Amino acid sequence: MVVPLGCTYTPLKERLDLPELCYEPVLCSRASCKAVLNPLCQVDYRAKLWVCNFCLQRNPFPPHYQGITEQHQPAELIPNFSTIEYTVNRGAPTPLIYLFVVDTCVEEEDLQALKETLQMSLSLIPQNALVGLISFGKMVLVHELGAEGISKAFVFRGSKELNGKQIQEFLNLTPGAHASNTSNKFLQPLAKCDMSISDLLEELQPDPWPVATGKRPLRSVGVALSIAVGLLESVYPNCGARVMLFLGGPGTQGPGMIVGEDLKEAIRSHHDIDKNDAPYLKKASRFYEGLAQRAAKNGHTIDIFSAALHQTGLHEMRHLTMQTGGHMVLADAFATTLFKQSYQMLFAKNDKGEHKMGFNINVEVKTTRELKVAGALGPCFSLQRKTPNVSDTEIGIGGTNAWQLCSADPTTTLAVFFEVSSQQGQPPAGGRGAVQFISQYQHINGTKRIRVTTLARHWADPIANIQHVAAGFDQEVSAALMARIAVNRNETDNDGPDVLRWLDRMLIRLCQKFGDFQKEDANSFKFPDNFTLYPQFMFHLRRSMFLQVFNNSPDETAYYRHKLMKEDVSNSMIMIQPYLYSYSFSGPPEPVLLDSVSIVPDRILLMDTFFHIVIYHGDTIAKWIEKKYHEDPNHENFRQLLQAPIDDAQEILATRFPMPRYVNCIHGDSQSRFLFAKVNPSQTHNTMYGYTQEGAGASVLTEDVSLQVFMEHLKKLAVANTS
Repeated sequence: MVVPLGCTYTPLKERLDLPELCYEPVLCSRASCKAVLNPLCQVDYRAKLWVCNFCLQRNPFPPHYQGITEQHQPAELIPNFSTIEYTVNRGAPTPLIYLFVVDTCVEEEDLQALKETLQMSLSLIPQNALVGLISFGKMVLVHELGAEGISKAFVFRGSKELNGKQIQEFLNLTPGAHASNTSNKFLQPLAKCDMSISDLLEELQPDPWPVATGKRPLRSVGVALSIAVGLLESVYPNCGARVMLFLGGPGTQGPGMIVGEDLKEAIRSHHDIDKNDAPYLKKASRFYEGLAQRAAKNGHTIDIFSAALHQTGLHEMRHLTMQTGGHMVLADAFATTLFKQSYQMLFAKNDKGEHKMGFNINVEVKTTRELKVAGALGPCFSLQRKTPNVSDTEIGIGGTNAWQLCSADPTTTLAVFFEVSSQQGQPPAGGRGAVQFISQYQHINGTKRIRVTTLARHWADPIANIQHVAAGFDQEVSAALMARIAVNRNETDNDGPDVLRWLDRMLIRLCQKFGDFQKEDANSFKFPDNFTLYPQFMFHLRRSMFLQVFNNSPDETAYYRHKLMKEDVSNSMIMIQPYLYSYSFSGPPEPVLLDSVSIVPDRILLMDTFFHIVIYHGDTIAKWIEKKYHEDPNHENFRQLLQAPIDDAQEILATRFPMPRYVNCIHGDSQSRFLFAKVNPSQTHNTMYGYTQEGAGASVLTEDVSLQVFMEHLKKLAVANTS
């Protein structure tokens, strides 16, 4: 295949047309199949039998289905309901758990802002949820809840590594004893300990250990997280839980330390990592990856809220959020609006008044015999189920047909890849290939839910009916899938240039396979309509911060890649090729090309990169602002023009998680670099010949090739005989 066969799957996608059934799903009786009854199954209404469309097993309907007819079908057989959700009664509902892990090695003003934010969030958490508090600096304090009249805490030395058994013994925990008195010291229902945890948060003070001149504060991040994971895995295994780490700087002692105590020792950069000159990197990464595996195995999520002007170690800790499905938020300080609003949006509710999150989502993929599952990429880990429909070829997390996400929200998306299993080298003839996704998860209210999605596509001969294959190509989904594969290859191989060459080879092969051209004639090259934007997406992906690490720290790169690997297709496309909107007197706001020709003096531009919202004022607009025309009542239309992009930006800022950085700039100032770095440099300092034509757009100071040059070279390579 010139592009991998795959799809994206959003387990908890919000759907208005989703039927909810309060009974168990009907399963195929064959032990090796267990597919769920769906609209693609053949049904014999007289004999009350159904034929599984995956293994062709004949199955009787259960007794309560005896009244079904062609006119009175159950919801799972109605063709419009390709996705359906079951609410099942399996065991008692389990409570949610929120364990706050708070860094006290921060400035007093910043700590005060964090305390106020956490106290505010207590009103957003369900009253039956369990809460707990761990604070850390040089020492790690596990706070008791409900100790009347006095604050009690277990204190651990931050330089000593502890295993799960030691944490159990020191905290006097009884494994699996959910309701035992010992576990209730540290985790209690919010309704019972609301005042207690509010008082504990209020009493938190900056770490009292003195910090010498030229030194960093001693920060025991690794031990604090190790204790949090150990506490939860001892008393609440396989229950929905969030460990929420609030981090104000890098770990400087104990396991998982990122940098030494001495300020003369700089924290690692991409250059240091490439030169293998990062002494703490491998050991810290192994430590946090081990913690991530322990947390994921028990269904516990780890969120990281990093708030510092310098790096805090997100690069080493990236496995914590990726393997457990946690959130990663990057802010400058806890006192910023970016942190406060992002944290508050974590508790956003849907139309039913329920938090937009689910826990312990097990996703299993069933396929017809012609399809095999090659793997998945996203915030998940393998459940190690090697079934006959698992491919030997692995893409991402392979060797299984089932994965677990410890938590997910309505945009959390998996990329799933397949391989066509042909007989004697021949493609499948006729018929349809089917895929079924079965997602079992813990709902926010504690109940168990099963969501089933079944879909089918017609087989087509890739030689005789290439046009039918081309018709099934979705260029946006393909770009999002290729971006995930490229990032994964970059993470595992750590060779950026090689990944770019691989992307180029795949694009050239796609052009040769589906393009219409005469050999050695680049001008004759044409793409089908549903392929025309794909090379453009690849051009912007090659230039993106996901693959180009220049001018980004390892922490920033880890943050950007984490969001790309987790978000749905629409958000991923904003990251790959940002949206650009124009505001001018010539008409209403309109989308314009992400190109330097769009940067003209009498226009205001709004660019959405997902991570940044940039409002750029052209040179003429900037001069009018300087002359304060917008304050003149005679120029009310100019004031409205200035306000329009601000209103649109505020709408995006209010709904996106995490909140983007807001940049308001004018022509010529340093902040305009955010825009110039993203646009296609169709006009540069080399092509403008020292002058600018009226309305010709701005020139970009760069050595990067433009999209036009990129496309010319692509066409030449595609039509060449020796490509």
